[in-house]
Amino acid sequence: MLTGMKSLFHFAFNVTDLDVARRFYGGVLACQEGRSTATWVDFDFFGHQISLHLGMPFPTSATGHVGEHLVPMPHFGLILQRADWQALADRLQAAGTAFVIAPHLRFAGLPGEQWTMFFLDPCGNPIEVKGFESLETVYAS
Repeated sequence: MLTGMKSLFHFAFNVTDLDVARRFYGGVLACQEGRSTATWVDFDFFGHQISLHLGMPFPTSATGHVGEHLVPMPHFGLILQRADWQALADRLQAAGTAFVIAPHLRFAGLPGEQWTMFFLDPCGNPIEVKGFESLETVYAS
């Protein structure tokens, strides 16, 4: 690992409608919009850059075995402090988000205990958001 290097994650993916995606990422998720053209738009996704391009989203299927759940694969997401995770879960629920896997606690009492939720953006891209009491325990085993 390189030391002393600060980095941001960048992820570019397809959406079928930029206006609908803007309302979700900018409105529901409260991400700040960045640069855009007629065919793509950037967002600050909780400190990281996502670029939404017009096109067909990647195909997914529920093939990821995590605990008792089959989760959509592939998917992307983020990890938040527990309080921020709860605030986002409340915001998504207030917006009427249909969850693939509703907000819940998994691995209770074990290393890596986390809150999680899965949902789809309006174009069908699966997103997971995890919540940890301390980000120091993200890689606990």
